[in-house]
Amino acid sequence: MAAPALPATPALGADDGEAASTSAPVRAGLRNRSPRRRTRWVGLGFAALPLAVYGLVVIVPLAQSIQYSFYKWDGIGPSTWVGFDNYVTFLTDPVLRSTFSHVLVLIGFFSLLPIALGLLSAALLTRSKQPGMAVFRWIFFLPQVMTTVVIALVFKRIYAPDGPLNEALRAIGLDSLTRTWLGDFTWALPSLGMIGTWVTFGFCMVLFIAGTSAIPPELYEAARVDGAGPVREFFAVTLPGLRGQLAVALTLTITASLRAFDLVWITTHGGPGTSTLTPAVALYKAAFQNPQVGLAAAIGVVMGVLCLLIAIGITRISERD
Repeated sequence: MAAPALPATPALGADDGEAASTSAPVRAGLRNRSPRRRTRWVGLGFAALPLAVYGLVVIVPLAQSIQYSFYKWDGIGPSTWVGFDNYVTFLTDPVLRSTFSHVLVLIGFFSLLPIALGLLSAALLTRSKQPGMAVFRWIFFLPQVMTTVVIALVFKRIYAPDGPLNEALRAIGLDSLTRTWLGDFTWALPSLGMIGTWVTFGFCMVLFIAGTSAIPPELYEAARVDGAGPVREFFAVTLPGLRGQLAVALTLTITASLRAFDLVWITTHGGPGTSTLTPAVALYKAAFQNPQVGLAAAIGVVMGVLCLLIAIGITRISERD
């Protein structure tokens, strides 16, 4: 008996061939995409708890502060909707508005002066290697590891009428220059500013020294070959090479001056009068002494927006070619 004939295999047509040729890359793409998708979900799973904590600790209080800023509320009784009145009060009240001028003075002491001194120190320390430079850097960086409360108490004693500063002036015959530094309407704010300069100078210096050591030495050699002196070398090589460090220093020091509270509160409480009143101290007084929770929330929102805009502006400028 003859064996049964096997069914003929149909020949692949043009359409079937194209489908077979295109389905293989699609399947390969799906296989490659699945591990990426799983990895993405695993990453989101690990980040879920930190994000939830961040939202609970930061985002929710921030939203509540924005909400409170539109109400007149003493923190205990019923609240009353006032719209933007708290913001208008903060921007138009003479006492509260003066805090902006005080902040501008503090920016000069907390930011501009320490950065200038830090750049000068970094340029001198990196240009000539002298023994004991590590100790020098450690001494000036010391304020960064001390709490602001301790620093404020130390300088409060230094600035006292019978403190070391006045005693030193009397010892060299400059009795006419002695004064109650933190109780003088004219000198209280600059005295606070000098504390801020001492605190932030070490940070700026160490930051700039680290940035200068990362600049390729070939750039300095090329500048010297072109006949550049120390000043031109600084402006042509060192300063452009410290663009990132300058952005970090400006952002941190300016926002620190905007948020200055503990140093001011411990030394002067915003006085004498309102000569050293800052937005942070005004916020504290509005929230806990008066109390005007809505006004305090409005002050906090405005200062938070200012800090954010300053940080974004400095970052955008530093990233330009």
